[in-house]
Amino acid sequence: MKPGEKISALREALMLQKSSFHRVIFFSFFINLLVMAPTVYMLQVYDRVVNSRSLTTLGMLTLLIVVLYIVMEALEWVRSGMLHEIALKFDARIDERVFNTVFEANLRRIPGATAQVLQDLRSVRDFISSHALTAIIDVPLSMLYIFAIFFINPEMGWMSIVGALIQVGLAWLTERETQAPLSAANRAAISAQNYAANSLRNAQVIEAMGMQGGIHKRWLKRQNETLRQQAVASDKAGAYSALSKFVQQSQSSLLLGAGCWFIIIGLFPHGGGLVIVASTLGGKLLSPIVQVIGSWKQVVAAREAYARLNALLDNVALREPGMPLPAPTGQLTVEGVVAGAPGTQAAILRGVTFGVAPGTVVGLIGPSASGKSTLARLLVGVWPAASGKVRLDGVDIYPWNKAELGPYLGYLPQEVELFDGALAENIARFGEVDMAKVEAAARAVGIHDMIMSLPDGYETNIGDDGCRLSGGQRQRIGLARAIYDTPRFIVLDEPNSSLDEAGERSLVQTLLSLKAQGSTIIVITHRTSVLVAVDNLLLLTDGQVKAYGPRDEVLAALQRGAQQAVAAPQPVAA
Repeated sequence: MKPGEKISALREALMLQKSSFHRVIFFSFFINLLVMAPTVYMLQVYDRVVNSRSLTTLGMLTLLIVVLYIVMEALEWVRSGMLHEIALKFDARIDERVFNTVFEANLRRIPGATAQVLQDLRSVRDFISSHALTAIIDVPLSMLYIFAIFFINPEMGWMSIVGALIQVGLAWLTERETQAPLSAANRAAISAQNYAANSLRNAQVIEAMGMQGGIHKRWLKRQNETLRQQAVASDKAGAYSALSKFVQQSQSSLLLGAGCWFIIIGLFPHGGGLVIVASTLGGKLLSPIVQVIGSWKQVVAAREAYARLNALLDNVALREPGMPLPAPTGQLTVEGVVAGAPGTQAAILRGVTFGVAPGTVVGLIGPSASGKSTLARLLVGVWPAASGKVRLDGVDIYPWNKAELGPYLGYLPQEVELFDGALAENIARFGEVDMAKVEAAARAVGIHDMIMSLPDGYETNIGDDGCRLSGGQRQRIGLARAIYDTPRFIVLDEPNSSLDEAGERSLVQTLLSLKAQGSTIIVITHRTSVLVAVDNLLLLTDGQVKAYGPRDEVLAALQRGAQQAVAAPQPVAA
């Protein structure tokens, strides 16, 4: 890292485990030393026991080697546990940051912010405790065997170095030849996975309109590209892995043959036992490199997962929580807001300005694509404004800590999103469930009797996205969640789009009751039935405020404008 360069969040999480990694390397050093124990045992048996025919010596050597085996396996077990602990500490350090970053990136509609990011975190975490990483750690430590071989015979030591260099070259070729297809395969796999997940969320539409065949073809195209690229990478990696094993096996035999030749010509006077030791160590020297090449697919996958995570964490800055603020009263001020969807340059809202006093119900009306839902997202602070401010009690609502503001704010989006869990948990926003407040919210929107008719009542699990409920029921549950604990500021985007006549009457009564308790409410609607509960009307057209004021005055002005348009002379066709 360059001086003054800011350390990334991922690297910082790993650097905090630096001392633990040092301990892993320390244990690895002794593990690699003990790997030589069987070879030394073999040498001692041939040199001491065979010549002396001493059973006592054989017994003591055998006992010693068994003890060394136990120590080596114990060290392996400890090392494995340490790496697993490092992986868990790394995950605990970074998982909240990754989750919050994915969440923030989705709010800003940044590409690539999908559940795959969480899968990438798991890939990096699993790699830390994998055999691939232990093999990488063992590669430089296995160079200890070269010193032992040099001590036995320098010529055989140089032969071992040549074999090691060949293995390193094969590892480099594996990286060069497989990196591109493996990267392409990973991208195609992510694309296929995301496409399948998005398609399954719309399974009912696909089934009803016979779209399954076309959807399957598009998914299969991505899947086939994944398999094709993986096949290319596997073929190349398999070839280099076979070459690597060939070099490993050949090196042992070549060292043994060379040692025998040196004995015959008089260059090696120490006997055949040391020749066998040198040839055995020569094979063990290359073993970690062979393991790394054999698991190269996992190495590349972890490296790319790390790169994707790093890029997302570096490119998405989390909002600062800000200083604690008092509970809002519901005074809303919108000041010259210009805004569009995050990640786009096109402005949807252009110079929107208005104010709402606490305890006021405002009806937001306008044609489709006039910017009403965009304004709703700005009012609750999930989208930022390009210029201008949305203030609640004089405070910019976008950077306001939502964990602090959330209990005082209610929001019902146009597309109601519910979550897998109990009805009570959904209404209580997955916080501490206060059943008195949950039941009050359910009664307010007229859904208490329906909930009590279910076998498990408020404990009924509604499934992913409330799939076990009807559209009207989901909307009422979403409305109950929005008004839970009587928030001071509430934004409802088309709250009656899926409601029947009884549901609309209940909605009107809910709005009047909330107004009586002092809540400030913004209601976006296309239906006139809910307008009886509003105080002011705001007409939004082409992203601009065309009218704002008391309900009856705005309605009268709109009616006069419509009559004038009808009375205006029409051009005569030629």
